[in-house]
Amino acid sequence: MSMLKEFREFAMRGNVVDLAVGVIIGAAFGKIVSSLVADIIMPPLGLLIGGVDFKQFAITLRPAVGDIPAVVMHYGVFIQNIFDFVIVAFAIFMAIKALNQLNRKKKEEPAAPPAPTKEEILLSEIRDLLKQQNERI
Repeated sequence: MSMLKEFREFAMRGNVVDLAVGVIIGAAFGKIVSSLVADIIMPPLGLLIGGVDFKQFAITLRPAVGDIPAVVMHYGVFIQNIFDFVIVAFAIFMAIKALNQLNRKKKEEPAAPPAPTKEEILLSEIRDLLKQQNERI
């Protein structure tokens, strides 16, 4: 029974729960970005290169023979995945940049100047007394 209790404590630790939430949100974000690339960005890009979809680009290494399927290298899918990666990386970069700016603004708030130490107060009093003595002379 102690092993089950240890596992429960491990699974409910803050870091593990945060990681699980991050993975779930990351998967959903990946679907959104994939749709953005496939449905919004790639059609105009395909139109610019002559109406061809990247996913159609492939090289047949060996044609199909009977029941043996063809060996095809789908380099268009690879190009599509590169676009997905670049857009996801850029979106994450922008999100982190925005968070860093928010954190910087919080840190840049001016702090109250520290109160003078006893030594500084005594030195100020001595300075003021010396000024008063020099004015009398």
